[in-house]
Amino acid sequence: MKFDTAGKCRAVIVAAGRSSRMGGGISKQFLPLLGIPAIIWTLRAFDDARSIEQVVLVCRAEESEKMRDCVGRYEIRKVAAVVPGGNSRQESVFAGVRALPPGTGYVAVHDGARPLVMPEEIDACVRDAFRTGASALAVPLKNTVKRADSLGWVCSTPSRDGLWTVQTPQTFELSLYRKALAAAQAEEKDYTDDCQLIERLGAPVHLCRGNYENLKLTTSEDLALAEAILQKRNGNP
Repeated sequence: MKFDTAGKCRAVIVAAGRSSRMGGGISKQFLPLLGIPAIIWTLRAFDDARSIEQVVLVCRAEESEKMRDCVGRYEIRKVAAVVPGGNSRQESVFAGVRALPPGTGYVAVHDGARPLVMPEEIDACVRDAFRTGASALAVPLKNTVKRADSLGWVCSTPSRDGLWTVQTPQTFELSLYRKALAAAQAEEKDYTDDCQLIERLGAPVHLCRGNYENLKLTTSEDLALAEAILQKRNGNP
């Protein structure tokens, strides 16, 4: 199958989560990293990615105005729309996809809570999608994994060979992704990973080697690690 590499790639960045595991009563998108909201680090990476034309930012409806103010205050250039999300991640992505303008050939879906992604990693994933139709950043699994029963007793130890930890962005040819979304809705399936939608169609997804630093902010411990990585990148001890 050949894919149209002339179509523009635009991003849907999902920042509509409830942040229930983070605690503290504030959405993790607005938590400060070195004094700057986490979502701004994410958006700056997409501003600097040469492959991304525009960004649709999806957030909770009650935070839309705060998000627009944040985008304006930090002079983010590529955000073309801020739209309210749904009750699940999949619904939120769908809301972002519906807001994409005509002429979009590819969509790069990214978690707003992954503020450490690098522009060159975004570009690599998009280039890979131009070649394959569906690509996701990922890294080989480093830790040993155990399969356990409901009581915590080890049942088996799967081999790490061929196992990867998937990240975002995940980039897809837009018509393929829309077909996958429609199929998931028809089957009343709700997936937490966008690649699963494509896999459900029986279409292949290629993994693009990413970086272990591209972590997702999930718990409070992740904030300290993210700040340490940013300080290292900025040349600070």
